[in-house]
Amino acid sequence: MVALCAGLGGCVGWSRLQVSVPETVALAADGRMHRVGVVTARRGGARVEDVWVSGRAALTQDGETVGVWVRSPVLARVDQLVVAGRVARVEFLEDDRAEGGFPEWMVLHDAADREAFRRWFTEVAERAADLSPDKLPKEIGDCSALLRYSFREALREHDDKWYAGLGAEEMPGLRSVAQWTYPNTPIGTGLFRTRAGSFVASDLRDGTFAQFADAKTLVAANAFFVSRDIGRARAGDLIFYRLLEETSQYHSMIVTGTHGEWVVYHTGPITTPHGKTPGEMRRVLLADLMKHPDPRWRPVAANANFLGVYRWDILDDDR
Repeated sequence: MVALCAGLGGCVGWSRLQVSVPETVALAADGRMHRVGVVTARRGGARVEDVWVSGRAALTQDGETVGVWVRSPVLARVDQLVVAGRVARVEFLEDDRAEGGFPEWMVLHDAADREAFRRWFTEVAERAADLSPDKLPKEIGDCSALLRYSFREALREHDDKWYAGLGAEEMPGLRSVAQWTYPNTPIGTGLFRTRAGSFVASDLRDGTFAQFADAKTLVAANAFFVSRDIGRARAGDLIFYRLLEETSQYHSMIVTGTHGEWVVYHTGPITTPHGKTPGEMRRVLLADLMKHPDPRWRPVAANANFLGVYRWDILDDDR
């Protein structure tokens, strides 16, 4: 890495700064921000604009001192950190700690990343609802497929290649998740837990994480319960049903809209008097869903088929 001299005074003034950062720093490769040191001044206070850093570092003004922070990647590696001319070795070590059923690095720790995920997750789902049936990605054949597709695409790097591949010129230029991007993860493309339980290191090797999970598995092993009060749902949250009258079939919807006022879902195959159809994407106002002519689909506490509002486990810090 090369030190960046981007302050008001260029690289002049380093001599008055005292950098307290160890020569070697060991951090977990968990995607979190870690405080690794502090910069003070021999005379007067140190200011953020007078400190130059490289790479993954960030600075905070802490009174008359400057805090030095580093965002860990999610893959183990060795890097360099340059702070006002001082070079430190940073070792990012493999991290197997758990946050519920997911490794620590997989949970989005930064509020801006969680908001970016929510925005992209709902945008991708909304776009799918706008597509004609012949343009809808073939993998979206039921409600859980829509969840998996929107989840995966929300975690990609939304660069020109992504836009071109999706044919998504009309999609907004939103910030992408910074902590990690699909498919560049320590577990590759297997984003979903296939069974409930707390995370252990062997889960990364024994097939616990896979590309496929049905609606029952998504709610049981990949999301956490928020409430049976639909008023607590936010855009990007999930609604789950268990249709007790139909051999316990599970169904899911995505809460969308600026204020969480819409839901988007795929019906799954529909049986008609003339045979079975592939089903379709639908977008419904939440207020209308509350008055659905079939009480089984009303997201109200009195409806035994309504499991409640759920939130993806990677948004665990948004509890």
